[in-house]
Amino acid sequence: MRRGLCGLALGAALIAGGGCLAFQQQRVEHAVGEPGVFQFVEIDGVRLHLRDSGGERREAVLLIHGYASSLATWNENFSTWADVQRVIGVDLMGFGESDKPDGDYSPAAQAALLFKLLERLGVDRVHLVAHSWGCSIALAMALAQPARVGRIVLLSAWVYEDQLPLFMQLAPAPGVGEALYALYYREQTEVRLQSAFFDQRHVSEGLVDAVKAAYDRPGAVAAAHAAARDQSFSSLEARYPEIAHETLLIWGREDRTSGVEVGERLDGELPQARLVVLPRVGHFPMIERAAKVNRLVSDFLAEAVASTRPASSPGAESQP
Repeated sequence: MRRGLCGLALGAALIAGGGCLAFQQQRVEHAVGEPGVFQFVEIDGVRLHLRDSGGERREAVLLIHGYASSLATWNENFSTWADVQRVIGVDLMGFGESDKPDGDYSPAAQAALLFKLLERLGVDRVHLVAHSWGCSIALAMALAQPARVGRIVLLSAWVYEDQLPLFMQLAPAPGVGEALYALYYREQTEVRLQSAFFDQRHVSEGLVDAVKAAYDRPGAVAAAHAAARDQSFSSLEARYPEIAHETLLIWGREDRTSGVEVGERLDGELPQARLVVLPRVGHFPMIERAAKVNRLVSDFLAEAVASTRPASSPGAESQP
């Protein structure tokens, strides 16, 4: 099976003429007040799109979306959390409305860029709420500058080397990876979305069209390939036990992208973690069970005194 896919990839490389992908060449301008477009901040020549609820004197929470996604992931959560905290949602470099230049897309590089963004916004210490691949960036931030990170919430985390499918394992291969993304990254969008949700009512025609439009943005496919190419977790995952921050893990029991066993593994490796599993939920708990997730995160971030989970407590808590 693997040999056949490798052969297919090599053939694709020839068809695509080396599989060259184009990064964003010029800035995409938006009309003032265009729906879904908030504000932009330029960091190291990269313009990042963000939504900031303000309130500089309140504790800050940074929302970090997953792979091939955007800050729109948090549409059902942002306002609820912003009632009591300063909430900052950002399109990571390469995704959403942020710039998509050539460069380093590793979790560590994305983390460094986010710290510089926080400095620009006047945020010294921040709580992190992250989804899927964004969780690797959150953990990279906690490892790089632990004193600047408060509590951490990880939803459906994608943070281990052995989670990478063959498609992403081939991404670093010169020519082959680029060709695979040029030919197949945009394919079967609806099927992939359906596999990410337990409740198929969330896979609306509007969502499918929005995702397809995101794939068609200048530089989007090249950036997605670069993020996959640089998605090496081996150096990070060996250090996860060093992360002593209070951490809430939220998982969908029916997650077919990042199974509950990944949450259980993280729960065992992160010293101050607690795992909550939600039944009849797929890879996007904050969308499928928005009200429940909003309460869980709000309560977790509002706890005034950090408490250490007793060693004898159950590893996972199942929530209705």
